[in-house]
Amino acid sequence: MSEKKMTAYDRVKLARAADRTNIMEYIEALFEDFLELHGDRLYRDDPSIVGGIATFHGIPVTIIGQRKGRTTEENIRFNFGMTSPEGYRKARRLMEQAEKFGRPIITFIDTPGAYPGIEAESNGQSNAIAENLAVMSRLKVPIIAIVTGEGSSGGALALGVADRVWMLENAVYSILSPEGFASIIWKDASRAAEASTVMKITAGELKELELIDGVIPEGNRSFPILDSLLVETLEKLRKQSGAELANARFRKFRRIDGLFDGKRGE
Repeated sequence: MSEKKMTAYDRVKLARAADRTNIMEYIEALFEDFLELHGDRLYRDDPSIVGGIATFHGIPVTIIGQRKGRTTEENIRFNFGMTSPEGYRKARRLMEQAEKFGRPIITFIDTPGAYPGIEAESNGQSNAIAENLAVMSRLKVPIIAIVTGEGSSGGALALGVADRVWMLENAVYSILSPEGFASIIWKDASRAAEASTVMKITAGELKELELIDGVIPEGNRSFPILDSLLVETLEKLRKQSGAELANARFRKFRRIDGLFDGKRGE
């Protein structure tokens, strides 16, 4: 399929493809000495969130991201990448640990949204997401977020309050799925392709709208390009003080808010 003929919904389907590169492959290709950590220290471990410590070109870093499956068995185990409150609490625990030890944080976002089940809501789903947003907004270590597949709803944003937000060129980032949007706006989920166009959810569109910081090409060069970007960006961010990082991150998201209310936030 040529670039010119690809629609927004074509990219949605590519973002959801079962054979899409997953977080474990990114970890294997880009990092060394990865040690996975488990549990939220409150209830249980959520396997839809992968988190741990690794080294990147000799720098200790914390890695956190969502995991989907490629088989029916894996999808059931990882809940199709839909994270529960325990997963977001695990992520928050690792972020706070990263700040304690001065480790940059790199997140990989790939989720159709936070799990909406009754148990998740009973265990504080909305609160867990809100706490992640609050914690990430004030962390004093560098944070880089990469949307590698689907980035839907608060389930994605809970890992996305970062100094730099990048997307793979065939990833999507949105307030909810196109099917959900079409169901709410037009009462017709079959209009998902039309919704994808209206929503402006592709990497190119979001870069043009200044909602993300960069688009990473896909293909054989993806890993080397991402590796170089991480090296360059971490070098710049690590030169800033913790207060400078937190203040700049706050201004970044206030500016995004200003894009939609007719003024630039400060």
